[in-house]
Amino acid sequence: MSNLPRSQTSSSSRLSTAPSQKPRQISHLQAQLAQLTANMADLESLVGMTARQAQDMRGLGGYVGAMFMSASKVLGEETVKGSAESPKRAEQDK
Repeated sequence: MSNLPRSQTSSSSRLSTAPSQKPRQISHLQAQLAQLTANMADLESLVGMTARQAQDMRGLGGYVGAMFMSASKVLGEETVKGSAESPKRAEQDK
């Protein structure tokens, strides 16, 4: 980088174009702010929906857990009955 001083003409030309660009920049910032506000509203809606779905998934997890426990109990009883009958079958086969 050189430490040469900038010319007066370039700085004066920048100053002359700055006021004309300011309204355009402000309108661009306003458009970006409007888009950001819309995106934030969408995000808030999606976060709320996700929270409700998480609660519903928790409830479904309880139902599934109860079904697994009941299936385990039913299948466990059948297995116990089946193992108690298998020695009798072995004796009958002889």
